[in-house]
Amino acid sequence: MAPCRGNRAVNAAQLLSRRRSGVPDAGTLIRLNTRILRNILLQENRDFIKVWSKTSKSTIMYENGKIYFENYLNCYSCIHSEPRVLYKLPKRSKLEKFEDALLCQSPIDKSLASPSDQKPSLLTLTANNWLYRLSAETGKEMQQVYLSSNHKFRYLGWEVSQETFYVKSVQKKETPLERQAGITHNTVLHLAIFHVFPLQIVGIVEINRKVFGNGVTDVVLSQGVLAVSHSNKSVKLYSFEHIVQKYMTEKLVLGENSSLLGGKKVGEAPFGIPVNIKITECLPVLFEVSCTNNGVQIGGYPWHYIYTPPHKNHKGTHRICSLKDNIMATNGVQNMSCNSLENDSIFFHPDDSGRIIHVGPTTINVLQILDELNSSLPSKVVKDFSMMTLRNINPTSQVTVTSSGRTVKRRFHQLDDDPDQETFRLVEYEDELDLLAVVLTNGEDGEGRAHIRLHDNQSGQLQRRIDLHEPWDETYRHELFFDKDTIVHIEQKKTNFCCHVYKLKANRK
Repeated sequence: MAPCRGNRAVNAAQLLSRRRSGVPDAGTLIRLNTRILRNILLQENRDFIKVWSKTSKSTIMYENGKIYFENYLNCYSCIHSEPRVLYKLPKRSKLEKFEDALLCQSPIDKSLASPSDQKPSLLTLTANNWLYRLSAETGKEMQQVYLSSNHKFRYLGWEVSQETFYVKSVQKKETPLERQAGITHNTVLHLAIFHVFPLQIVGIVEINRKVFGNGVTDVVLSQGVLAVSHSNKSVKLYSFEHIVQKYMTEKLVLGENSSLLGGKKVGEAPFGIPVNIKITECLPVLFEVSCTNNGVQIGGYPWHYIYTPPHKNHKGTHRICSLKDNIMATNGVQNMSCNSLENDSIFFHPDDSGRIIHVGPTTINVLQILDELNSSLPSKVVKDFSMMTLRNINPTSQVTVTSSGRTVKRRFHQLDDDPDQETFRLVEYEDELDLLAVVLTNGEDGEGRAHIRLHDNQSGQLQRRIDLHEPWDETYRHELFFDKDTIVHIEQKKTNFCCHVYKLKANRK
């Protein structure tokens, strides 16, 4: 039986029956499964119940159904009705501690030479410059690579998610004696770039002031683009593919000899990996923009970018411009005009629809970019839908009359993100269920409380509300993850951290 077309409602039993009778392809099966789960999740007889909490003195991380404690040494799985210990690794010395980590999901569209390469793994970077590949299920060491004895590496980041990642070193700074003597270092930092599945080195590139300028403050590698931030608040983008093709001096292979190491093996201690990408001249700039906090985002269809000009009178405003010709879109200046402690945030929607999400304390706008093909007119930003808080929209009077008849004027307006009022705090997108999870807080009863509103990602229509049981203290950091039938809330409590897990269960009403 062919799946039903259109918007006619189909219950979970019908979808299960169709699945048993056969489906045309795996993609259809996945869509049916997620549609079943979404229907179950939105039923009135289902609730998210808190099933587990755990505290820690160190930062807690969550990714893809796994919770990591003690600097990634202890891993808990969330696939069961309550989180269970997946593995616990022995304590490590300060020199060997994990500085950063990335979770790698195994590819399903191709077979790899080694069975171990096919399995998901955790890439960890240690304080003494070792890169380890650990089994994501057991914590067992599967591969190790020594990076360098000359450069201190500390950060991991995806260049292309689940395909290429980079390891970034700390920035080289002059000592007080060197500054006093007028000695400066041309080298800012180093980037080591790797492919995953299987793990293979692309190379190490040096970022220096002779090539990129004296004001370099940071470097990020993303989607084939090297983004360099400068102290004059400008961001310049360069083609990393061009850099590799033109300036790579030798192709490296882990475990094989390299002439750059005098015939020693690549990735083995104490030699590590040599700098094999040496930029010798100024590079052509793909794109440049001046912006506040060196923050520029690129996305949308066709390509656009979002930035805030680095001037005081533009604070709180965001501009949306075409990447092709730098022309600002019609309605391209977005301003919440809010009076709040926390700045509003704006970003391209993670669902790859090309839309934009603009989050303020009382309003969330989902925006769409309209652009006619072969038209000379600028693109246009329009509102797709909005989500609003349910607070009292009547503004508090700034003038109070006392019992004696004296008029007193307030010195300050109430902030839009005042903890006593219902306020938007976080937005999380669940891609498989196509739902937006929006966190709101309200402290009108004297204690900060939070709840989650689930909205349809296409229309913005409210689907249901979920209350969080633990208090929400806005003075500390919070993270929320919505992952199918699981909600994970990670909060900081002074110097400690706490993780709360909610699971979808049938209620007993």
